[in-house]
Amino acid sequence: MAGRLFLLILAVTAELSLTVTTAGAVGVNWGTEASHPLPPSKVVELLKSNGIAKVKLFDADPKVLRALSGSNIGVAVGIPNSMIKSLNASRKVAESWVHDNVTRYFNGGNRVRIEYVAVGDEPFHQSYGNQYRPFVIGAAMNIQNALAKASLGSEVKVVVPSSFDSFLSESGRPSLGHFRADLNKTMIELLSFLTKHHSPFFVTISPFLSFHQNKNISLDFSLFKETAQAHKDRRKTYRNSYDLSYDTLASALSSIGFSDVDIVVSKIGWPTDGAANATSPTAEVFLKGLMAHLEKKTGSLLRPPVETYIGSLLDEDQRNISSGNFERHWGVFTFDGQAKYGFSFNHNSKKLVNAQNVQYLPPKWCVVNNNKDLSNVSAKALEACAVADCTSILPGGTCSGIGWPGNVSYAFNSLYQQNDHSAESCDFGGLGLITTVDPSEDNCRFSVQLDTSHSSSQIPHFFQSWLLLLLFLLSVPF
Repeated sequence: MAGRLFLLILAVTAELSLTVTTAGAVGVNWGTEASHPLPPSKVVELLKSNGIAKVKLFDADPKVLRALSGSNIGVAVGIPNSMIKSLNASRKVAESWVHDNVTRYFNGGNRVRIEYVAVGDEPFHQSYGNQYRPFVIGAAMNIQNALAKASLGSEVKVVVPSSFDSFLSESGRPSLGHFRADLNKTMIELLSFLTKHHSPFFVTISPFLSFHQNKNISLDFSLFKETAQAHKDRRKTYRNSYDLSYDTLASALSSIGFSDVDIVVSKIGWPTDGAANATSPTAEVFLKGLMAHLEKKTGSLLRPPVETYIGSLLDEDQRNISSGNFERHWGVFTFDGQAKYGFSFNHNSKKLVNAQNVQYLPPKWCVVNNNKDLSNVSAKALEACAVADCTSILPGGTCSGIGWPGNVSYAFNSLYQQNDHSAESCDFGGLGLITTVDPSEDNCRFSVQLDTSHSSSQIPHFFQSWLLLLLFLLSVPF
């Protein structure tokens, strides 16, 4: 009887192990390009309460890494694109960066479980041209050597996140997938480096962008709907956009001789504002479909990803919007850690857990003073939007339908909140009015920003970049 019980437990354990290995771990991207970021300690609480065991960062903010210490959350620390050139040029700069942003967090009882160093934030994106590409591989090698020198070469993997536009296919057929012609040589160098050090290939998969940019991709096909019209390629039938893109990538890797490299989907998600069909209900359908797809392993994936990172955890009101207004609205949670929809990372729960005890500025808003001459008010709104986040009132945004002067009030309030309720930021030549009556309309939320006045001081990220550049210049002989 005991022998049978042992065999039964062994069989169940093996099955569970196989399931976990096949599905791969799911984490999140944690970006901090916000005017009033949620305190890192609150974000770590948010990660834990939602059962999120892996997080990918875009930099190595000391405050964020200190908050992650002792959490046992797997971390990918990021190197901003602005640092790539200096890291390529100097081993000393790379060694200094590794010491300051990796090694120090491996010491002591409250260590940070750093698993990856991500060199750049999609530095191969087509919009960058040759700005970063010639320096990426050298930077990655110098970081790898610095990790080896610190005896961390086997514990921390060096990776380079590649953009959604780094690979493509002819006529939408995955079997003809290949990398961009201008990237072919670089990709061979990168994949040779990754293979040598047993590191995975990090890449963005974006069904939203596929739908947004390609008229041949339907919304149902992007959302894993069973009713979607299938796409055929030779003997394979594709029933969703994710499989189509993933197999295109796998074909691209095989075409240059790297069919066995592990794949990590480093960014995937669906925005909730800033474009047509970028809504919370649509994002909920997409993420539920994605999670079910990853768990069941349905579809025609040539090989499953070893990890998948949802992007992003929180909305960020200062992200670059050159790609679209939706860039500031990828969060599963709003900027203040409140769930946007019914979804869960945890099998034991059906909904997300919100951030707790969040500190806000007083409940005050800045709106248009209707008792004034408003003939020049639109110009004032444009001035506000040049500084503050107005993506929600632009075409396709959740507040685009509130009309005039509601959209002007939204612009005024956005600047007022960004400037911590300073009276001057609600002046607008006498056209602004501070009120305690919430001007929100239906689904259009006039936010009150977070109170960050008690946040501890830290060196700004751009200043860290200048410090590294200064170190590089000092290391160059004249």
